[in-house]
Amino acid sequence: MSSTILHQGRPSEPGAEAKNPFLSALGERVRALRARRGMTRRALALAADVSERHLANLEYGIGNASILVLQQVAAALQCPLAELTGDVTTSSPEWLLIRELLEHRDEATLRRVRVAVGELLGTGGDSGAGGRRSQRIALIGLRGAGKSTLGRMLAEDLGYPFVELSREIEQFAGCSIAEIQGLYGVNAYRRYERRALEEAIQIHPEAVIATPGGVVSDAATFNLLLSHCTTVWLQAAPEDHMQRVRAQGDLRPMAASAEAMDDLKGILATRAPFYAKAEFRLDTSAQPLPQTFEALRALVRQALQLPLEAAVDA
Repeated sequence: MSSTILHQGRPSEPGAEAKNPFLSALGERVRALRARRGMTRRALALAADVSERHLANLEYGIGNASILVLQQVAAALQCPLAELTGDVTTSSPEWLLIRELLEHRDEATLRRVRVAVGELLGTGGDSGAGGRRSQRIALIGLRGAGKSTLGRMLAEDLGYPFVELSREIEQFAGCSIAEIQGLYGVNAYRRYERRALEEAIQIHPEAVIATPGGVVSDAATFNLLLSHCTTVWLQAAPEDHMQRVRAQGDLRPMAASAEAMDDLKGILATRAPFYAKAEFRLDTSAQPLPQTFEALRALVRQALQLPLEAAVDA
C-alpha cells in the first residue's frame, strides 16, 4: 500500500490525479457538509470516532471507507447516509427541505402528498369534474390472483375493452416475455412494460387492464398506473397463487423451484406494501369464482358510480 503524506493540510499520493470519481465526489460532499455544520476536521473526527488522518483521506477522495465508517460520519454530521453517497433527494437545498418535511410522516399523509404533487405537476391522472374516477380499471396483484379471468369477465360486464398488458408487451417486443428477459434483460422488459402501459392509457379512456405481477417493481411505471387508473389489488392466499399458476401450465422458475412456496411468499411479502397502494382490494380466495366476480363487479360499479342492476347471463 503506497504511503500517504500530508502537505499543507492536504494528503497526496502517487497517482492521486487519477482518483476514483465516486470517491472524489463523496469526499467533496463530506467537506461541504462539514463546512455547513461549521465543524473542523478534528471535531468531526472526534464526533465520528475515526482518526483525523482517515477522515482527511476520505475528504480528498483517496480513502475507500467502509460502510460502517460512513455511517459514523453521517451520524456525526446529523445527516442521512444517502446525503453522503449522493442520493438524488439530497442533491439540492430544495430536495433536502422537502425530505425534511416528509420525514417521519405516516403512510396516509405521504399518499395525500403524492397525489397532491401529481396534480400540481400535471401527472395526477385524468379524473373528470367532481373528482370522477378514471374509467380505466387496473387489476394488480401477484401472478395467479385472477387478474386475467376476472378482468375479462369485468370488461364484458362493463362493455369496456380488455387489455392484458403482458400480451401488449410481447407485441411491442416481437417475442415472448421469457425471450425478452433472456435476450435483453430485466431492464429492457421494464421499458417495454412502461411503453405498453403508456399506450394503453393513451388509446383507451375506458378499459379493464390486467397488469403483470411485477408492475410495482418500477416506481415510474407504478406511479403512471396509480395516476391514470382506478386500481384494484386482487389478493389470494399463497397456496391459491401457486395452484392457479400450475393449473395454467406455467412452469416458470417460481412454480418449478424446489423452494417454490418460500419464494412465492417472499415475493408477495416484498410487493404487498406496493400492491396496498391500490384504491381497492378484493380477496379472491374467500369464495368461488362466481361470487368473487359479483363482489368485484359491485365494487367497481360503485366506485365508478355505475348502476348495480344484475348482470345478464350470456
